[in-house]
Amino acid sequence: MTETKKWDVVIVGGGMVGAALASGLADQGFQVAVLDQQAPAEFDPASDPDIRISAIGAASVDLLKQLQVWPSVVAKRCTPYRRLETWEWHTARVGFDADSLGLPELGFMVENSVLQRALWERLQAQEIELLSPARLKDLQPCNGGWKMMLESGETLNARLVIGADGANSQVRQLAGIGIHGWNYAQSCMLISVKCEQAAGDCTWQQFTPEGPRAFLPLSDGWASLVWYDRPARIRQLQGMNMVQLSQEIKNHFPARLGRVTPVAAGAFPLVRRHATRYVQPGLALVGDAAHTINPLAGQGVNLGYRDVDALIDTLTASRERAEDWASEAVLLRYQRRRQKDNLLMQTGMDLFYFAFSNPFAPLRVVRNLSLMMAERSGVLKRQALRYALGL
Repeated sequence: MTETKKWDVVIVGGGMVGAALASGLADQGFQVAVLDQQAPAEFDPASDPDIRISAIGAASVDLLKQLQVWPSVVAKRCTPYRRLETWEWHTARVGFDADSLGLPELGFMVENSVLQRALWERLQAQEIELLSPARLKDLQPCNGGWKMMLESGETLNARLVIGADGANSQVRQLAGIGIHGWNYAQSCMLISVKCEQAAGDCTWQQFTPEGPRAFLPLSDGWASLVWYDRPARIRQLQGMNMVQLSQEIKNHFPARLGRVTPVAAGAFPLVRRHATRYVQPGLALVGDAAHTINPLAGQGVNLGYRDVDALIDTLTASRERAEDWASEAVLLRYQRRRQKDNLLMQTGMDLFYFAFSNPFAPLRVVRNLSLMMAERSGVLKRQALRYALGL
């Protein structure tokens, strides 16, 4: 009979959020295991950029520095951005810059595969059990904790199970936690391009009647374009070759983009999900398993890292007070800290999305006047930026 392994914490999902949480908890002396279906591939500096890019804000960078992961990210590949601009009418442009907050940069554009690999290498250097490839089959309460059955037949026991396994979280489903949400009437296409001119350090977004068009600067003449549109239109774009797609980019992106050559593309639907609760006795959800957000402002992974920070703090403080740190009463402190903030950010992005996707002419006037006012608001604009960066 296979021996059952016992752990303080078993994290299901070793992606950008789950791996960061595992590293932080191991640093605090918890016995941690990470369950993941596939270890991230080795980084190849000669490779083209991953089409999946995350805008990592200043607070998230601070967390990754604390986890001793950031130097590895920098040694691989990342690009600072110092300015952010958004507009619909060219006369109603809002701009943010790092200088206004006394920061060297607002954040960094990081390929998801680079960040995942850097985190995985950190886990390999720590006293963490990495179970990969491995798949969770079932989850049952057992002796004040959880019994986890893997598809391999192996069994694990954990005082605390953490679902960091994405928007379609198996942990959330097996625990019977419901979700609120909907599909947006748009999909999103990500396009890796080579730029004829230097990409610079400004990320920008233009609102159009069909949806936003965004530009994310990367290093070595690369950039990522983000194209929001109706699902049927995105499917049409997916069916094009790169020459055809290049012409579509030229026709539909603002002239400031300059000449670019598309190299790779991928698409996904826009979906909002929010778990009805984040915790049960001995179980917690983090990142996309708990909440997904419209990617309009690139806040997804940053909200996940706020979850990580809050959960590490909650568990560590509880253990220092000799409490049952895996109890529902303790985990509810984490839920109270994060649920309201995540809901506020989700709702804010939704209001922004619906306001700018409505073609009603008077509303167009109102929203552009609002952008003009925001640009001139001084202190309020800086406070909004600080909140978005998690400062």
